[in-house]
Amino acid sequence: MQVWHAQAAFATVRCIYKRGIFPGGRLESLPMMLQRLIASSRSACVLAFMALPCFAASVPARAAAAEYQLDPVHTRVMFAVEHAGFSRAIGTVSGSSGTLIFDPDDWTTARLDVTVPLSRLDLGDEDWNRAVAKSNLLNVNDFPVATFVSTVIEPIDTQHASVYGLLTLRGVTREVKLDVTLNAVKRHPMPPFRRTAGFSATARISRADFGITAWKNVIGDDVELRIEAEAIRTGRPNKDGVEATGAENSAEIDEPPLPPVPEPAR
Repeated sequence: MQVWHAQAAFATVRCIYKRGIFPGGRLESLPMMLQRLIASSRSACVLAFMALPCFAASVPARAAAAEYQLDPVHTRVMFAVEHAGFSRAIGTVSGSSGTLIFDPDDWTTARLDVTVPLSRLDLGDEDWNRAVAKSNLLNVNDFPVATFVSTVIEPIDTQHASVYGLLTLRGVTREVKLDVTLNAVKRHPMPPFRRTAGFSATARISRADFGITAWKNVIGDDVELRIEAEAIRTGRPNKDGVEATGAENSAEIDEPPLPPVPEPAR
């Protein structure tokens, strides 16, 4: 117990000296103050509790889960599927939208709801695009979007997680696992300086699981998915890029405000 009292007293003295707070307004030498505090175990305990705000101030506040909206310009789904055994055809779908609830300190509270517009599918050739959109494949006329809604998030470490969810494609819903990497959560360097989260993800699905079975001799069944996504925190930012919807967000930004963007010379 005496050892703990001595440790508490020493910690208290350090805190008092750092904050410039001295009993009775008198400045004592460090050894003299420490000796006097250790001599009285009761004083050491009391002052240790008095110093708790010093220790609490050094512990960063935990950020709460925040709402983000997917940026359709910087969110893209890439898919690759075997083409007659010669190569893997690669296509992309841009323009996805959706909502992400995310706390980087607690992945288990995350929720994701995404809509992918299949009319934006691009294989690099108009004939291919039209063929894939037909009723025997994606049937984009009747099912213009695919959706993904997360159900369970299993964190692996601070940067990685397994995200399980329900993928609905061509009217069929199946569980899909995404292997997700968090690339960054920070203020975007360009106006309007919104706080942005960036992710990369991969997955594999069977097209037959979603009732897409045409052209088996030409189109492979295994479809590789890769997603690159950016999500912007909701709220109206002020001139320093801090969203007005949460004071806690200002504590998360550790970068100085950027200078205004100069107007082009006339």
